[in-house]
Amino acid sequence: MATPQTPYEAVLHAARDVTRLDSALDAEMLGAALLGSVYAVAETDRATAVREFVAGFLAATSRRRSAAATTIRAVFAALVPDAEGAARVRPGAYAPAWAGQLGRVHLTGAWAYGDVYGDQTSYLATFAYDDEDGPEHALVALVDHNIGITKDVFVGGPAGRIVEQAREICTEDEFTWFRTEDPARMHAEVSRHLAITDSLGELPAQGSLATDRALVGARLAALPDRAAPAGAGEVPPPTDEDRTRLVRGFLGSPEAATFGLDLVADTELPSLHFCLGLLLDHAASFPDADPMRWSPTVAELFLLDWVHRRAVLDMDDAAMLPRVLRGWAAYAARQRGLPAAAARRTDEAIEELVPEFARLYSTGERRSPATAAVAQLMADGVDPDDPAALDAWIEANRHRLTDDPA
Repeated sequence: MATPQTPYEAVLHAARDVTRLDSALDAEMLGAALLGSVYAVAETDRATAVREFVAGFLAATSRRRSAAATTIRAVFAALVPDAEGAARVRPGAYAPAWAGQLGRVHLTGAWAYGDVYGDQTSYLATFAYDDEDGPEHALVALVDHNIGITKDVFVGGPAGRIVEQAREICTEDEFTWFRTEDPARMHAEVSRHLAITDSLGELPAQGSLATDRALVGARLAALPDRAAPAGAGEVPPPTDEDRTRLVRGFLGSPEAATFGLDLVADTELPSLHFCLGLLLDHAASFPDADPMRWSPTVAELFLLDWVHRRAVLDMDDAAMLPRVLRGWAAYAARQRGLPAAAARRTDEAIEELVPEFARLYSTGERRSPATAAVAQLMADGVDPDDPAALDAWIEANRHRLTDDPA
């Protein structure tokens, strides 16, 4: 057979056996996998790239009358119904019996589960085809709150087994939870985070995000869509008044006293408040901002990465920061009602991270260019509030602040 000359011909060739599949689900999974290659290679706005590809495919194949061509057209139209031309697509006369069930599903259950820290939430929904002969199947979407994206998705079956496996795993692990979920909330949360994933320049490695993305979108559309104001679901960063209230609450807590932060010397107060400010700034820098959500993972991101890229610490700050973080994390755990074992695990993790934090502080190897420049300015004894001294330092060190040797 001749080599396909266009991407559309390549898709037709890859789908040549679509009519031999056993069910509408098999066909939709094949169609989603084919569209996954478009999703994966798109550099920006991946969802739009898929929609435009489907529109182009439907236009380019409008005169094809083979059973395979008309069937895969119907599959793509069911997966991406908002693509131009999708509403006019109908299965051909020789399409399989299951073609009439493409995309015609109803929800049979919705759940959510995750870790007690709030690092990740998995949303699980099960669906059945309106034709009772169609296989019941499940959608699982993993939302990572530390990076604010839908990190992975999966569609498969048997649905009942997937639900029971998730429930069993959470029952056996004291650091996880499992609950029945509001389908409208699942729709909103997964879609909101998935929109961010769609705009990523590089997708998370592994998983079935690309191959199942189109089918996930079609199934999310089958969930209730409760109207919500713009920005609903996002946690706004704390205002100045909120920050003051949070800091005062912490400093009056038994956790602050445990780490000797309630009565620090006057000379240590600037470092104490600077470090508390860093904790609040860290939370505000993420999409799912929550200054009270700390875990071993969040502590590692903060101590070994974020703080080195975003802040310039002097020696007093560096000595104070781990102690402040331990106290704040313990306070936050109590405020959120976390199990004692979960709070203890976070504290132990912070202790283990301190030597590497200290090493990174001393080497400066993870500083951003801007942070490195400020650190050098401070090391050279320049007052950042003195414009003349600052301008003179910048001129003298211009070679350090640009990639151009000239």
